[in-house]
Amino acid sequence: MMNPPLKHICITTLMTLSLMASAATSQEITLKPYHPQHPDMQWWRDSMETRDERLQWWREARFGCFIHWGVYSRLAGAWKGERAPGYSEHIMKKFEIPMAVYRKEAVEPFNPVDFDADEWVRTIHNAGMRYLVITAKHHDGFAMYDSDCSDYDIVDATPFKRDPMKELKAACDKYGVRLGFYYSHSQDWSHPKSTHNYWEFGHPRDRWWHGKEKYKAHIANVREYMDEKAIPQVLELSRKYDPDLFWFDTAFWAPASENVRVLKALREENQTAIVNSRVINSIPGFDEDRRLGDYATTQDKPAEFRPQGEGDWEAIPTTNESYGYHRMDNTHKPASYFIGVLIKCVGRGGNLLMNVGPRGDGKIDDKDVAILNGIGEWMSINAESIHGAGRSPLPLQAWGESTRKGQVLYLHVFDWPSDGRLTVGGLTEQIDKAYLLADKTRSPLKVERLNELDAVIHVPTEAPDSSVSTIAVEVAGEMSVDTDRLLSNQTSNKFHVFDARLDGNLRCGPGHIHEDFVTDWSKSSDRVIWPVRLNEDASFEVLLTYSASRKKTTEGGTFVSTIGDQTLSGPAVDGVREQTSSLGKIDLKQGTFEISIKPDQIEGSEFMNLHSITLRPLPSESPKTMDL
Repeated sequence: MMNPPLKHICITTLMTLSLMASAATSQEITLKPYHPQHPDMQWWRDSMETRDERLQWWREARFGCFIHWGVYSRLAGAWKGERAPGYSEHIMKKFEIPMAVYRKEAVEPFNPVDFDADEWVRTIHNAGMRYLVITAKHHDGFAMYDSDCSDYDIVDATPFKRDPMKELKAACDKYGVRLGFYYSHSQDWSHPKSTHNYWEFGHPRDRWWHGKEKYKAHIANVREYMDEKAIPQVLELSRKYDPDLFWFDTAFWAPASENVRVLKALREENQTAIVNSRVINSIPGFDEDRRLGDYATTQDKPAEFRPQGEGDWEAIPTTNESYGYHRMDNTHKPASYFIGVLIKCVGRGGNLLMNVGPRGDGKIDDKDVAILNGIGEWMSINAESIHGAGRSPLPLQAWGESTRKGQVLYLHVFDWPSDGRLTVGGLTEQIDKAYLLADKTRSPLKVERLNELDAVIHVPTEAPDSSVSTIAVEVAGEMSVDTDRLLSNQTSNKFHVFDARLDGNLRCGPGHIHEDFVTDWSKSSDRVIWPVRLNEDASFEVLLTYSASRKKTTEGGTFVSTIGDQTLSGPAVDGVREQTSSLGKIDLKQGTFEISIKPDQIEGSEFMNLHSITLRPLPSESPKTMDL
């Protein structure tokens, strides 16, 4: 049952919205009632006045832990011996399991006796993560906390009889970790009046069903669900646990008008909690990345990052390919992979919310613990280059990535120079001091200027860190840089399409492993361009990495790559998965020029999906000698 305060709030909210709707009909309003500039959205505009204050700790944190944990974790990605495809937390939908069966097989036996909130949060904190977001209710509708609004929760419906969210709150307070809740507000497979349980309740299967006339009557059902469950549960989560963040998801399954009611109710209750962008679906004519939330939730499972604007954003990788625990998914990446992803994310101005999926018995899987511990070892030395750091003004470097905090640049060296000379391209300001973060004494490294654009830092011939070593560079002036990327004649130069200038109607792919490409390449005038510099003449082998278009109508084609004053061409073979082909050798003169690639001929409706182009230095030919 709904407790009296929540019921009172729901009634008050409904009355207020009814009066607002009546007022709106008395005037000619062309904007949707949930558009930020609509007169009835003054409450939202007021809430944005304190947005920077809300986000201050989040911007400082940069690194958080996402936890997908629920009764589905007990099933561990398998149903009746059959592997669940994709995410294990979607197993109820994947196998179209009726509520009564799901309750019997997943809910009633769920008893995570090995759950230890202190152990979880201590491990997360030691990994350098400064906030935790956990699934309070996922799409299956089951509450992983003691809910007063429904008995479909971990205390009332399982033998566990404990409230893990309460225990996590205490542990987070102990270790100084901010607590946030994932709440699936726009779909709930357990509720007959919610969305997306088409196998038992007959909900619409179409993603954008609420824009179609034939489903108009179902909007009234969804409104009832919001009033009966979603809004009351969001409010009680706010009151009971005082979370710092609400993480909503899949807003496209409900009408925007209903999603905005969830946000409005929360904002009236809580002005300090951060809300992510997935609380509401896209609003035409508005910032579609952030929508009505405080920051943009961008990529799931990123390997590379699509171009981002200047605003606040967050990406969500996971240790394997499932967010919930999946015992058959052994695609775990090493800690070094996530260290690289974290650095790339922060260097582009984002936060990384890295996911683990604990087991049904309440333990974090050993493979995930090993990854977290590996990241923690690196963060114990390099945390200052992540916490409070952000977007770097430096152009990308052949040796790695960089982040910035005030007047300090942090150079994250993935490819350590064996000759002890690290060339920093494009840094025009004077370097006051450079030192290794791994050096506790912070002894200054020798720095010399190559020219007005580039400098060399003298470093040990062996990297101090086994994964990524970091050099702090203190800069005296305004941190001015030259944005053309400097080509190295010592190590490979990889130019990823996400870091290019895209001319035409090209679109970036999702950024997953093997899906970090540009697509929708349908015009021969569309180009991918990188501006570069070269300090001295050099020779390179040119390598192209691409995959076939996913559209069935493509039949390959040919491309042209222009590098300075030289041109290379070749076929785009149809039907291939990601592959790398050599285009041959080029000899380049020093100077400033562009690397570009464009179709020469497109066979079918779409050209290949381009991932990257690499220039690999070739050894210079030794001068010929004459026998005397």
